[in-house]
Amino acid sequence: MDALIGRDIEGASLRTWDVLVVGGGIYGATLALEASQRGLATLLLERGDFGGATTWNSLRIVHGGLRYLQRLDFSRFRESVRERGWFLRNFPDLVASLPCLMPLYDPPRGGALRRPAVFRRVLEINDLLTSRWSPGPEGSRPGRVLDAEQTAALFPGVDREGLRGGALWYDAVMPDSHRVLIEILRWASSSGAQALNYVEAVDLRVERGRVAGLSAVDHSSGRGFELRGRAVVNCAGPWCRPLARRFDRDLPALFRPVLGFNLFLDRDPFSRMALAVTSREPKAQTWFLLPWKGRLLAGTAYVAAASGLGEEEEPQEAQVESFLRSLNAAVPGFAVRRSEVLRVHRGRLPAMKEGSALPAVRPVVYDHGRSGGPAGLVSVSGVKLTAARAVAEKVLALLPRHGLTVRSREPVARPAADAPLSLDYLLQLAERDPGAARAHVCGLAARQSVVRLDDLLLRRTDWGMLPARVPEAARLCESLGWLEGAA
Repeated sequence: MDALIGRDIEGASLRTWDVLVVGGGIYGATLALEASQRGLATLLLERGDFGGATTWNSLRIVHGGLRYLQRLDFSRFRESVRERGWFLRNFPDLVASLPCLMPLYDPPRGGALRRPAVFRRVLEINDLLTSRWSPGPEGSRPGRVLDAEQTAALFPGVDREGLRGGALWYDAVMPDSHRVLIEILRWASSSGAQALNYVEAVDLRVERGRVAGLSAVDHSSGRGFELRGRAVVNCAGPWCRPLARRFDRDLPALFRPVLGFNLFLDRDPFSRMALAVTSREPKAQTWFLLPWKGRLLAGTAYVAAASGLGEEEEPQEAQVESFLRSLNAAVPGFAVRRSEVLRVHRGRLPAMKEGSALPAVRPVVYDHGRSGGPAGLVSVSGVKLTAARAVAEKVLALLPRHGLTVRSREPVARPAADAPLSLDYLLQLAERDPGAARAHVCGLAARQSVVRLDDLLLRRTDWGMLPARVPEAARLCESLGWLEGAA
């Protein structure tokens, strides 16, 4: 089938679906892919744009679970290694191996395990288990412990006081995570799924105690409509708990919010590697500095969420300043200022407990039907981008209890990726041939269900990642006449 993410709302309302997925972040998208590849007629609904909330604001590192290995949590380590390998194998054009360097000190910063001798052993075990559980490109580059001189050569700005060396290992990175999500949806579409953005699920239809479908509204037109479905999976991210309450009951354990945020800094990267830095202060947090779009992306800070469930929230200025102070303390001479923060990437995640600033460590998959709720309703709360597909497999394992036949995965090849559109290229093309430039923009908009301008600038291209280029990109779209079709 064509890998087109179209908004055929009328067609969607005329058929009966096996699975209605609510939420178009990474958890909803991977579930739509896995369900459709197992023979289930799948429709995904997203009330905003695909991946427009927490998924878009992630640090974009696909972690392999080294921290879980240090805690001897082998089940989570194995899952992380396997899922990182899945991204690397299936998206070699969009996900790449990422060297990571952590300076090691005496006395250790961040815990006693961060000694060169201990870390050397941890890396040996990491490489052995990675090659066993996820053979592939990520297992071909072993980690190692460097001496102080080698560490300083790779990271010239490193704090040299007490420096004993550095731990070098390999994770993965998806610089354009928005494109990965869209390509997952295109892959799901080629497997028979459909996805609708700007369509909100407003009510659950239940007949004789079983899920029968959803009532929904198209926010582009304001029109309401009905959808028939045998199962509904709530993957609404920060909105999953309010949705569970509306459809069945309140589930406090499903989602207690914590606010996580990353800072996009107007600074040249220190290194081609991701750097894990910690200050000398007692119990100081470790920060990752990721080279991204020619600048630095730093994260992740977690603070207790202030507002209610399902609400958007920005970190307070004092919290951003605290992040910068800690970062500056970890890298002497860095002295990054608030004025150099290009963008604050923030999103809500599940917390360990109510009011906590610590994120939860395990996902929640709740089968409402097994607890007296509507049969065929499942709610999901995920914690890591890396583990989204593994959680989709857990959800699919529940569906046979509700009368759905889930086949073995059908090997549907991923369709060829949509070529990225360079803003500089289109600006030059628009001067020579405006018609050709408009065809490029309108073609991408039609293939990838672009409804609004920020969909195009932030979640289909990277034209709006640098705020200074947003007006230029917007003028280009307007000059080409594309804005006439924006909502």
